[in-house]
Amino acid sequence: MVTAQEALPTAIASRLSDLQRQAILEAPRGARLGALVSALGLDENTALAELAAAAGLDIATNLQTDPGARGLLPARLVHDFQIIPIRFGAQGEGEARDPTPATPLHIASAWVPDASMADWLKTFTPRPLVWHMAVPERVHQLIIENFGVGSGALEDSDEGYVAPEAMRDADEDVDEDAAVVRFVTDVITQAVNDEATDIHFEPQEDQLRIRYRVDGLLVPVSVPENLLRFQDAIISRVKIMARLNISEKRLPQDGRINFNSGGNTLDIRVSTIPTIYAESISLRLLNKKKEAYTMDRLGMSAGEQAQIKQVLDYPHGIILVTGPTGSGKSTSLNAFLRQINSTDLRIITVEDPIEYEVPGVNQMQVRSEIGLTFASALRHILRQDPDIIMVGEIRDRETADIAIRASLTGHLVFSTLHTNDAPGAITRLVDMGIEPFLVASAIELVIAQRLVRRLCNECSRPEPVSRTRLEEALAILGCSASEADHVTALRGPVGCDRCRGTGYRGRIGLFEIFRLNEEMHSLVLKRESTRTLALAARRNGMRTLGQSGWDRVKSGYTTLDEVLRVITVNE
Repeated sequence: MVTAQEALPTAIASRLSDLQRQAILEAPRGARLGALVSALGLDENTALAELAAAAGLDIATNLQTDPGARGLLPARLVHDFQIIPIRFGAQGEGEARDPTPATPLHIASAWVPDASMADWLKTFTPRPLVWHMAVPERVHQLIIENFGVGSGALEDSDEGYVAPEAMRDADEDVDEDAAVVRFVTDVITQAVNDEATDIHFEPQEDQLRIRYRVDGLLVPVSVPENLLRFQDAIISRVKIMARLNISEKRLPQDGRINFNSGGNTLDIRVSTIPTIYAESISLRLLNKKKEAYTMDRLGMSAGEQAQIKQVLDYPHGIILVTGPTGSGKSTSLNAFLRQINSTDLRIITVEDPIEYEVPGVNQMQVRSEIGLTFASALRHILRQDPDIIMVGEIRDRETADIAIRASLTGHLVFSTLHTNDAPGAITRLVDMGIEPFLVASAIELVIAQRLVRRLCNECSRPEPVSRTRLEEALAILGCSASEADHVTALRGPVGCDRCRGTGYRGRIGLFEIFRLNEEMHSLVLKRESTRTLALAARRNGMRTLGQSGWDRVKSGYTTLDEVLRVITVNE
């Protein structure tokens, strides 16, 4: 059995090279299991099980924090060591509800405990320690929920605990400015780890609220109790990072931050607006080096991919992706670009912002402040001998007109529009002032899409569903009541350590693919309504967003509630 003094169990260390052992032990405690997973080539569950067995420890699951230990340990300590006091068993398996010095303190740890951890904990509590291994991601999440993001940075320096990284220079002065710098860094780093797309600093009457947008939903972030005291300094720190005027608090400002996280450089767009209490700040996180999506990873079925790939091989025409803000339009366009990217094609894009870097593609950033708009950039691109052009968004008639004429002169053009469904893109272009015959001639494919949260693979399970409830949902989605035949159960969310108790992990796309045929060409020329175009498209086999959503529900990828949340069917 491994004692708490050993940092890496012998049974595990013997399977690693010297460089691998060094890399694991030099990584932060919360990242060591991930390093071990990479070194051994195992999945996380297997690696955690083998590590725990080698250390002689059990694995704690479905973690709940120990209310009797609240306030017992400093925030800085639990952050640095990635540990959290937990309840164990049914009400502590007979332990006293009001802990005494003899009551064991159960600790969930993201890594094998060592002598330093045990010694530090003994300085804060006389309770005997019982160690458990746990999923690092869940341990970290519980630390954030119970102590607040960045709480280790803002904690008063008189708590009696000196962080390991500060032990090298115990005389180093840690002033308030340094604490605020660490706090803002912690907030952004945590957002990156949570795969958030946005961070919002929102001053309220008696608090500074921080929220992340994760999987399309705003999530309140637990913050330290003393955060309000640092509000002005935090706002100023973000503005300094974005190179904004910190003395100007009456007018909105926009800026950018280059932020390094985990070896990647993030392009963070910063926007400030004055509110009645202080400036509210929003950060949009863009990781240009993040893993790009393929069409498979977008969640497209084989049939949907086949329809799209057929048009991707066309030499000219327009492919539009539509949907509201945050529905993954740019991600889909980049997946299409990667699908057709080759050395014999010249591909040029104009984007705002550039969300993904595509190797071999010439990507241009819109800069409206100096006159580089979508329309002006598009004019110059046409002089660059492109084969394929991607325009981030068609916002006005001028851009639409140039894009359509480019497609009619031998270019394949990708772009996006803000419409509720795919047929609506046609009427939107006509409403912009584009002649219907040009729209009918240029548009080859329109894809409407939405994103829904994906059920956690670890904990989702079948749940019974009533026929009445199912038929009501199918009616809203525009599906036939017969789709409910023989369906008695559907997978539902449960919540576990892997999905942080939400029951969902990641997102998956819903798609409505609209192709013009001769019937619809004539309807476009007659300036028919979106509803008429949609009915004709359905007669010709178009599957709606609602039907796509129902397919994902039947396949166990998501839930009816999720699909209903993001789709509104126009009756």
